[in-house]
Amino acid sequence: MTVSDRYRTAWDGFWEQSSGEQGEPFWDADPDLTARRDLEHLAPYADSSLPVADLGCGNGTQTRFLAGHFARAVGVDLSAAAVAHARRADPDGVAAYEQLNLADPAAAATLHERLGDTHVYLRAVLHQSDPEDRPAVAAAVARLVGARGRALVLEPTGEAKGVIAALAEQPGGPSSKLRRVKEHDLRPGEVAEGEVAGLLRAAGLTVFAEGATALAMSETRLDGSPVELPARWYVAGRR
Repeated sequence: MTVSDRYRTAWDGFWEQSSGEQGEPFWDADPDLTARRDLEHLAPYADSSLPVADLGCGNGTQTRFLAGHFARAVGVDLSAAAVAHARRADPDGVAAYEQLNLADPAAAATLHERLGDTHVYLRAVLHQSDPEDRPAVAAAVARLVGARGRALVLEPTGEAKGVIAALAEQPGGPSSKLRRVKEHDLRPGEVAEGEVAGLLRAAGLTVFAEGATALAMSETRLDGSPVELPARWYVAGRR
């Protein structure tokens, strides 16, 4: 299975016309507001001697942070341009980066062969995946974690669309970051209540814990505070 041409073209176009600088994309918040906080959910279930795979790594902002907390960190992304940005932003090679189509079972199997069982960090990827590709993405997560790894999956809830709509309607209209999302046809989809847990279970994983959270964006409100999207987190793996 491969992702749609529209999906691949949209993401390649976005990253090809990006500088790759941290904070430029709407979602590319500082790791202190994202991965550091997210790891509090994963830590009780995860063996830090295993590697971690940051799926949908973009320019690698979160991957580089994760590298300091696990034996090895690998960022993967569908877009070759995103992977190129991530490598340029990491001249010391604290993490590795590669292009990978999560909807391709063979690609996920090959990565697992190289890494062994690995933890997975999947932040706001499923809602951007076409609905027909989501089971394959969940299956890739299951393949990568194997018997010992754990997956931390975070997805915005339906309420997030209201937050984004309100930002677009504020005085002055949408910010440049929001305009770029629309210009490149990056369509934030809605993951229905219960869908994430259902996808993980259908892929053979057990959901050990879940809860409400908020996804910090690099966008700020008029008072300087970061925009946060209502979300849920899930920790899953095999018993």
